[in-house]
Amino acid sequence: MEQTIHSMPRIGDLAPQFEIATTHGTLRLEDYKGSWLILFSHPADFTPVCTTEFMAFANLYDEFKKRNTELLGLSIDSVYSHIAWVRNIEEKMGVKIKFPVIADLNKEVASLYGMMMPGESKTETSRAVFVIDPDQKIRAIIYYPLATGRNMDEILRLIDALQTHDKYKVATPANWRPGDDVIVPPPNTQEMAEQRVKEKYEIKDWYFAKKKL
Repeated sequence: MEQTIHSMPRIGDLAPQFEIATTHGTLRLEDYKGSWLILFSHPADFTPVCTTEFMAFANLYDEFKKRNTELLGLSIDSVYSHIAWVRNIEEKMGVKIKFPVIADLNKEVASLYGMMMPGESKTETSRAVFVIDPDQKIRAIIYYPLATGRNMDEILRLIDALQTHDKYKVATPANWRPGDDVIVPPPNTQEMAEQRVKEKYEIKDWYFAKKKL
């Protein structure tokens, strides 16, 4: 059956809605309204790189929960395959997978979110990550190739940075971690620029100021 080609969603777009079978029963994107969501795809069940990623996500599950953030996996395998794989990870690796996994056999969600990369594989989803905020807006998108496992610490750091931006209306510099100085938005009038240099910030120049939270 010919797949419908959707335009890929972008940062700032409302996340495409879906209702789909998962290892935790039928779920809708709407079910996650009010919390942050990391929707991530993996190429296939019972593959070694994906197994390491699922264990890494599972090990940080409680940290994500502390940040009001849910995890939702996806690949184009069946619910039965997902259940068998999740049980296998628990039995062989001793790691319990507490988050649901979407069974996207018809590539319905994968197509909506642009998770297929035909140049790399026509049968597997790429390693895509969509960060969706409590208003169901897409706030960040990351893609990795099939052969490269993701860094879950970076995804957690990204959640911290986005939540800090929302709470304090500041930006975060390269390699920022919670507790580090943040960047204050640059002044956009001459008067504000003159006021800026009198304020208690670490000021490199009128456009570049940092502060502690």
